[in-house]
Amino acid sequence: MKSEHPIPEESPFKGRTGLLRIWNAFHYSLAGLAAAYRHEDAFRQEVRLAIVLIPLALLLPATGIGHALMTGSVLLVLVVELLNSAVEAAVDRISLENHRLAKRAKDIGSAAVLVSLINVAAIWLLVLIG
Repeated sequence: MKSEHPIPEESPFKGRTGLLRIWNAFHYSLAGLAAAYRHEDAFRQEVRLAIVLIPLALLLPATGIGHALMTGSVLLVLVVELLNSAVEAAVDRISLENHRLAKRAKDIGSAAVLVSLINVAAIWLLVLIG
């Protein structure tokens, strides 16, 4: 039996183009940053870390490329944490029930954050000693 209300294949907002799309995307991005900061403890901690590390990276003796690598590695942690938080929210939206695939998705997202933090340590070490 067919449903009376078929599920749309794409968002009705996908048709926007040009400057309106860019403007809307910018506001959605700001809303996403605000939501992550408001609801995600790890993201708040990593933002605080970035507030300390990014100015420090620019003050430490390094080449321009070294400064860029150090700063970029810290920003990458924020990007990975945002993606991890999005995966966790989507998994929780589907079900709060314990399920091995939900656990796997969340664990893999967490592992990505860990790898990005190891990346920070490795890059900073290599730039500063080397």
